[in-house]
Amino acid sequence: MKKLLLLIFFIPLITVAEPYIANLRSSDIASEQEAPRLGNEENKDLKRKRNYPMQPPTIPHKTQNYRVDLNSNKCLSCHSRRQVVDSQAPMVSVTHYMDRDGNFLAEVSPRRYFCNQCHVSQQSVKPLVENDFQDIDAILDNKAVKK
Repeated sequence: MKKLLLLIFFIPLITVAEPYIANLRSSDIASEQEAPRLGNEENKDLKRKRNYPMQPPTIPHKTQNYRVDLNSNKCLSCHSRRQVVDSQAPMVSVTHYMDRDGNFLAEVSPRRYFCNQCHVSQQSVKPLVENDFQDIDAILDNKAVKK
């Protein structure tokens, strides 16, 4: 009974507040928009600082025409264990050579094969929203300075 009363009370409030909810959409949620064109990927080949533990590293070079499918993985032509000596690229983490039970494999695990599920190329763009994020090192440095 209480749940029903709460519903009767809150439904009108939700419908009144709905037009005032802020969002970043440029069209109605029910309409399907064409995806925005991708800009130019950064191609600086510089490692970026990670913002949190276990964050997948971002890709510091263009990958626009890289083929990653069941038959081939362009990323591994430089980043696999066998290729890093010649390419001088960082090797993929040893965790990519482990199955879900922690057993080491000779090749990259199938669950880690599709690199762009976790790793992304960067673009120089203006952020959509303000962000005052600080990583843990900056927070600890600020605390040390205040003491």
